[in-house]
Amino acid sequence: MGISNKKWLGLVSLAAISSLTLSGCGAAPGEPGASGNANASDFTACMVSDEGGFDDRSFNQLSHEGLTKAEETLGIQTKEAESSSPDDFAPNLNAMVEQGCNIIIPVGFMLADATQEVANANPDTKFAIVDVDYLEGDNLLQLNYDTAQAAYLAGYAAAGQSKSGTVATYGGQKIPSVTIFMDGFALGVQKYNEEKGKDVKVIGWDVESQNGDFVGDFTNQTKAKQITEGFLAKGADVIMPVGGPLYQGAAEAIRADGNSALLVGVDSDLVKKEEKYKDIIFVSVLKGLDVTVFDAIETAVNDEFKGGTVYTGTLENEGVGLSGFGEFESKLPEGMKEELDALKQDIIDGKIKVESPSSPKAAQ
Repeated sequence: MGISNKKWLGLVSLAAISSLTLSGCGAAPGEPGASGNANASDFTACMVSDEGGFDDRSFNQLSHEGLTKAEETLGIQTKEAESSSPDDFAPNLNAMVEQGCNIIIPVGFMLADATQEVANANPDTKFAIVDVDYLEGDNLLQLNYDTAQAAYLAGYAAAGQSKSGTVATYGGQKIPSVTIFMDGFALGVQKYNEEKGKDVKVIGWDVESQNGDFVGDFTNQTKAKQITEGFLAKGADVIMPVGGPLYQGAAEAIRADGNSALLVGVDSDLVKKEEKYKDIIFVSVLKGLDVTVFDAIETAVNDEFKGGTVYTGTLENEGVGLSGFGEFESKLPEGMKEELDALKQDIIDGKIKVESPSSPKAAQ
């Protein structure tokens, strides 16, 4: 089952492809659509991070912004627990249950097994997990994102921007919420080659074999830097690290190599989160984590929580998209923005199917 798109449409507002950003459209307190629960101050929403922590400038931090907004806008109480390793997932989730949380937001695919176990054991507690679409339970809402669609656009743009004819991507761990980005990116490069008669190469990931380069976790910046150095040595000049804070290791490798390559960010608008790297950030593939987390909490506050359902963010419902191109806006190949607009619409209309093995649609 899925949540009605009407509930989610408008929650993530993306401008034209030349300057896409994610933003919430929830009503202010006291206005129609704001929390109608007079006892909101007695409601507690809780969040458990994966090992990246809430300052990863990526999906943990963006999800946490949804929690913070709920606290400020709805007048609820919040609690949070950061995980430093997978061993912390179940204890942190259980601690949130013991503290009387009304809804718990586990952030990330890595928490899936622990979430299923704890949710099964606590059927009266609501859970809204990020980046998962296959769990079961009437107390479970799953927030998932078909980021392959947006990464497809980023891959197409990266191929057009590349001067060397080689681009690259790598992941933190080989899990669906990571490889879906990598699939989309590589497929977008393939599309560019087909359209332009070019042969831009993707290193670090092969869609058909599902083999590529991975750090092994989301914290080892040394390994991330080493992988990036290897890509640079092979001539890659646009690189997309998919691993939360691991973009920092990639950025430092690019800096050490004389700023010879550009970065593609994931999850959040990396230029806004990490201004010191804005001169090498080409574009970011966005997920509406902050908005969808906020809305999940708001539905629970208003007794409208829909457990047993899956929300999937797409280009059509604006749950995924691209950021702007920042200072590279004026440096894009002629006609690129118009081509991206057309590609986006073709994906929405179903004329182009982004066939990622990690896509939520692949399991249907």
